[in-house]
Amino acid sequence: MMLPLVLIVSPGLAADNNGNWQTARRWAQMLRGHARTRILSHWPAPGEGMDAVAMLALHALKSADSIAAWASAHPGQGLAVVLTGTDLYHDIIDDATAQRSLALAQQLVVLQEKGPQALPETFRDKTHVMFQSTTTRKTLPKNPKFLKAVMVGHLREVKSPQTLFQAARLLATRADIHIDHIGVALETPLGVQARLAEADNPKYRWLGGVAHESTRWHIQRADVLVHCSRMEGGAHVVMEAVCSGTPVLASKVDGNVGMLGDDYAGYFIWGDAQGLADLLIRCRDDAAFLAHLRAQCEARAPLFQPAKEQAALIDLIKALIPTT
Repeated sequence: MMLPLVLIVSPGLAADNNGNWQTARRWAQMLRGHARTRILSHWPAPGEGMDAVAMLALHALKSADSIAAWASAHPGQGLAVVLTGTDLYHDIIDDATAQRSLALAQQLVVLQEKGPQALPETFRDKTHVMFQSTTTRKTLPKNPKFLKAVMVGHLREVKSPQTLFQAARLLATRADIHIDHIGVALETPLGVQARLAEADNPKYRWLGGVAHESTRWHIQRADVLVHCSRMEGGAHVVMEAVCSGTPVLASKVDGNVGMLGDDYAGYFIWGDAQGLADLLIRCRDDAAFLAHLRAQCEARAPLFQPAKEQAALIDLIKALIPTT
């Protein structure tokens, strides 16, 4: 008997190598043996997925056309909308198209435990928290001569790289704190600012785009991961750090708190470069504080186990597929 076909609509595909693509690719792998899958940037597409029985649409606004088309072709069945970032904390607030996507879906998915609070109360009964997952990596040896921090994320305004640039300047006299910054300059002026930050502090390096496997190696070798975002749906890089034994210094926004927990000690106020610099100094100078962050992350790591995500995903698909 042929397995049912499930469409995964993602506004980012392999060439983009962003969070949406990583989610889509991982979910397709997890559904092997349970369903056939197609990853598409939009639907309908010529010759693709016309016999599908369910759709997982990543991003309420960017996938809105595909969501509306599915709802028209399959009214009242088979549709889950996954709120992945800016749609959860921006688009659904005042964009009628994104709001319509919420109403059309039979199931809504958020990627961290603060997510349901961002939704209108009327939609919360059909909302599921599904933590994403990653493989556990061995913590690699650190260089005792300096603290190595790494920030991972393409350079765009929502990721707030300016906070890191300014923190690097504030740390220019600390030769024992090194910062590597991985990500493509999707907004050209931010690339210019990164080069200026390098000139102001040679211990800050903008490495540009780096392959995913190499990025994970950088995370494993780092003492801390820095995550400055203004808004997040549930960042891949945070769980990759946690599952590599690398503690996180993160902006205190709901998307990060929903990953790391309310009582996590490694938060700074979004946009507060001095607060970030102070945390980096404390991590270098206070071994007990760094060990405390590491222990807190270790306690959260079980949330991001692949088996848990796969079980939740299969349950979601079962709820979407008609049983008649």
